[in-house]
Amino acid sequence: MLFRRRKPVTISERIRALLWPRKGFWRGPRYVALRVLRLSSTPHSIAVGVAAGAASSFTPFFGLHIVIAVAFAFLFSGNLVAAAITTALANPVTIPMILTASYELGVAILGVEAAHAATSADVLHMVEHLDFSALWGPVFKPMLVGSLPLAGAAALVFYAAAYQATRLFQRRRRSRARDTGYSS
Repeated sequence: MLFRRRKPVTISERIRALLWPRKGFWRGPRYVALRVLRLSSTPHSIAVGVAAGAASSFTPFFGLHIVIAVAFAFLFSGNLVAAAITTALANPVTIPMILTASYELGVAILGVEAAHAATSADVLHMVEHLDFSALWGPVFKPMLVGSLPLAGAAALVFYAAAYQATRLFQRRRRSRARDTGYSS
């Protein structure tokens, strides 16, 4: 074989790489951030796309995050690619925290009493029996209401951070291109 290893990877090496990657945990997120910063668009357009992606990640509409992000980015003249990439904020590590925060905030906003709030066993039972109409009041409604302020706050924070980072990155890139005599 042309691309086969001389020494096969052992099971223990695979498990170690799964638990602690050889290149570190920050390689993937750093790569994604650089992909967004390298987009050829204005800092405002990229920041709007990032804000749309971040806001859609805080909604409970799984499977529709990219559609929602691209729609908002399109409506507000943002970068569609940046919006789609930023939806990766909702991943298996962050989703439980996002859902818990949006549910708790929704319960606080709506003033749902503890007697009417659903327990995890109740939710599991309703999901197992596909009783989604019964889930609307105690689970989905508070989650949706709580996700709106979180999505708005995430959009504001990520817009500001992305705008500043993109502006600085593009300024440094132009400066380096000017110093070396290349044009971008």
